[in-house]
Amino acid sequence: MDGAQRTRVSLLGCVALFLGAVNAFSPTDSEFTFLLPAASKECFYQSTVQNGSVEIEYQVIAGAGMDVDFSIVSPQGIHLVSEFRRSDGVHMVEPTEAGDYQICFDNSFSRFSEKMVFFEVILESPANDAGADDEWAGLGEPESLLEYKLEDIKESMETVHRRLERSRQMQTVLRAFEARDRNLLEDNLWRVSFWSCVNLLVMLSVALTQVYTVRRLFDDRRRVCS
Repeated sequence: MDGAQRTRVSLLGCVALFLGAVNAFSPTDSEFTFLLPAASKECFYQSTVQNGSVEIEYQVIAGAGMDVDFSIVSPQGIHLVSEFRRSDGVHMVEPTEAGDYQICFDNSFSRFSEKMVFFEVILESPANDAGADDEWAGLGEPESLLEYKLEDIKESMETVHRRLERSRQMQTVLRAFEARDRNLLEDNLWRVSFWSCVNLLVMLSVALTQVYTVRRLFDDRRRVCS
């Protein structure tokens, strides 16, 4: 095999490796931000496979009180998690059952204030891992990749992928925290500005009242002297 053929084979191997990695590392997590009206309840459904795992993280990022009721119900109708008046939480269900898990956010206790809620669902399926191993196994012999070991490349790419996914998840959570802090800051700024204006008006009213009273006092003395 001459140099040109070897280069062609190596390029084809790299393309196959890239395509296999894309299929193996298909995203299995999702995130969502929604507005929960006052005195209402919203439920979402997440499909899972047998013996997998699902991680659910939520945060209330806007609204008076910054709290909601949270629950997770299994496909069999069993309440796995029930939390009341919480602003955030992280829950892991492992192993999962085959079916749809119910994820509910309840704002029934609040009659006037709506809430903005962010939550993220991270799925891990053993079936996906097995399929990825089969795809990696069918890429070819190590000699087709210019004497690189396929297992080393696989391990390195999986490590990079896990770190990138973890970094992305942390950035998403940090963005949710930032939005929550910004809403709290804007709410507190409005309150401080409002009460500052009220105090200023009260002080001006007291000052004008004092000036008026003193002037009336001197006017009364002039009239008595005359």
